[in-house]
Amino acid sequence: MNAVPAYYFDHNATTPLSPEVFQAMAPLMTQVFGNASSIHQFGQEARGELDRARRSVAGMLGAMAEEIVFTSGGTEADNMAIFGAGGHVVTTTAEHPAVLQAAAQLPSATFVPVDGCGVVDPEAVRAAIRPDTKLISVMHVNNELGVIQAIREIARIARDAGVLFHSDGVQAVGKIPVDVKELGVDLYSISAHKIYGPKGMGALFVRKGTDVRPLLYGGPHERKMRAGTENVAGAAGFGRAAQWVVEDSAAEAARQAALRDRLEQGILAQIAGAHINGAGAPRVRNTSNIRFDGIDSEPLLIALDLKGFAVSSGSACSSGATEPSHVLAAIGLTREQARSSVRFSLGRSNTQEQIDALIEAVVQVVSRLRKLAPAYV
Repeated sequence: MNAVPAYYFDHNATTPLSPEVFQAMAPLMTQVFGNASSIHQFGQEARGELDRARRSVAGMLGAMAEEIVFTSGGTEADNMAIFGAGGHVVTTTAEHPAVLQAAAQLPSATFVPVDGCGVVDPEAVRAAIRPDTKLISVMHVNNELGVIQAIREIARIARDAGVLFHSDGVQAVGKIPVDVKELGVDLYSISAHKIYGPKGMGALFVRKGTDVRPLLYGGPHERKMRAGTENVAGAAGFGRAAQWVVEDSAAEAARQAALRDRLEQGILAQIAGAHINGAGAPRVRNTSNIRFDGIDSEPLLIALDLKGFAVSSGSACSSGATEPSHVLAAIGLTREQARSSVRFSLGRSNTQEQIDALIEAVVQVVSRLRKLAPAYV
């Protein structure tokens, strides 16, 4: 087994399971094993745990419990929204692959460009609406840049046009306040493993009265919205993670903001030719995507990993791809610029001491790589 990096700065890819979530899940893996659809005592005990988890996740979003459909993660939730609405879809060029690839399977979809900071113009979204448009899908927070979109304004545009509005909120929950009623969304995707919950667990908020076709057919689970025996232990973990979001995430976000600012200021002050991708737009406070002129990100990532720092070149769902990030291409970066960009995403485990150590390591590695093998001249 490979050694675990000493310092983890890839929380947008996934977060570690928190101790409190593990404690909530452990008994349900062995003691509460009944099928939540069974009418006997074992099943009803599982049903009670599932209902409690659903109420907790709903409370995190300002929703009603009956508006929460548990899924296997954010990807399934996104796909349920895209395919469930039917008809023409309007989305952006900077979405997560779970939205982009789903929309590409439809008979017709319009991909609206974003600006140099990664922000879509709501009026461009309005202009893309057609008579047969059924859904607008714009992510709340970009997973690579941390840029926050004008969700409320786009929701009003969708409502005025009589079109459903979906937002991928996977990277928003736990980082900024989310109230689905106040945002005005009809559909909203979330994932447990981005908020220190278990992998393989997500949810789609479906506003009451919204007509969405299911992806999976079979039993009447999740109010006939998602067939399949429910993952009760995973749901319980999700519910406990949601409780942390409600109680503690605001203070934690403020703490991470100071660390993120320290990281960016330290790198920009000591490395010439370093640039913040998405700077100038509203961003969540844990994410920094930095471009280093003359550096290919792959050897930089490897060198940092060898020094004990886990960082990323972009979306974990696109890792291993030979092509540069589609998000960075969408904001107008050249292929070389996109390949010279690195994402740092902070979480609960990171400290000021770790930030200072990371800055020192980045400065050393960038200097060495520029001297030894500059990627671009």
